[in-house]
Amino acid sequence: MELSLRLKTIASMVDRCNCTADIGTDHGYVPIELIKSGTCSKVIASDINKGPVKKANLNVILEDLQDKIECRLGPGLNTIKAHEVQGIIIAGMGGNLIRDIIEEGLDVFKECEFSILQPVQNPEILREYIYKSGYNIIDEELCIDENKFYEIIKIKYDNKVGKIDSIFYEVGKALIDKKHPLVSEFIKFKMAKYNKILNNIKDDTKLANDRKVDIKIKIQKLEELLKCL
Repeated sequence: MELSLRLKTIASMVDRCNCTADIGTDHGYVPIELIKSGTCSKVIASDINKGPVKKANLNVILEDLQDKIECRLGPGLNTIKAHEVQGIIIAGMGGNLIRDIIEEGLDVFKECEFSILQPVQNPEILREYIYKSGYNIIDEELCIDENKFYEIIKIKYDNKVGKIDSIFYEVGKALIDKKHPLVSEFIKFKMAKYNKILNNIKDDTKLANDRKVDIKIKIQKLEELLKCL
C-alpha cells in the first residue's frame, strides 16, 4: 500500500493520540498508516457509503489490523460520540460540505483536541467559516500531488473570534508565516486563476462589474502577499 503525497501529508499532521476518526475514509489508507506508524492506538474509519466501508474493511483485514481499526457506516460525524476520539480527519470533500459536516456534528467536533481538514474545492469558504466560528488554525500544509495543489488545515476550537484580512481565506496565513516552500508558486497559481476569471467576465451589468472589482482587489492583495515573502 503506497500512500499518495496528499494522504501522506494528512497523516503526518495527526498528533500522537489514542484514537482518531477518519470521516469519508474511502479505502481506509490513512487509518492503516496511522496505526502502522504508531501515531494512534486506534482509528475509526467512517464513510457514508457502503462501497468505501467494504473496501476499507477488506484492506484492514489484509493488514491484520481488525483489533485497531473499526470501520463504521454512516453520515458525517454521526458515527462517533463526543470524547470518543481526540482527533478528526475530514478530507477529499468540498469546503462547503466539510463546513456542513462540522455544523451537523458540533457537539462531537468541538470536543476534539485537533481536526485536520483537506478541502478539494472552495477552501476559502471553509477558512472563512473557521475564522468566524471560534476555531484556531494551528497549522497549514500545502502539497502538489498529480499536478494539483492541496491545502490541509489543522484546527482546534477555542471559542475566540478574531479579525483577519479576507485574503487569508484565499491563502492560509500559516503558510505565509512559515514561508512554506510552495507558497509563492501557490499565490502565482491563484493570481493566474483570478486573472483568467477576470478576462472571461464580458457582461457590463452591475453584478458583473462588482465581481470584477472584487477579483481585482483579490489579485492586488495576492501581489502584496507575494512581495512579503
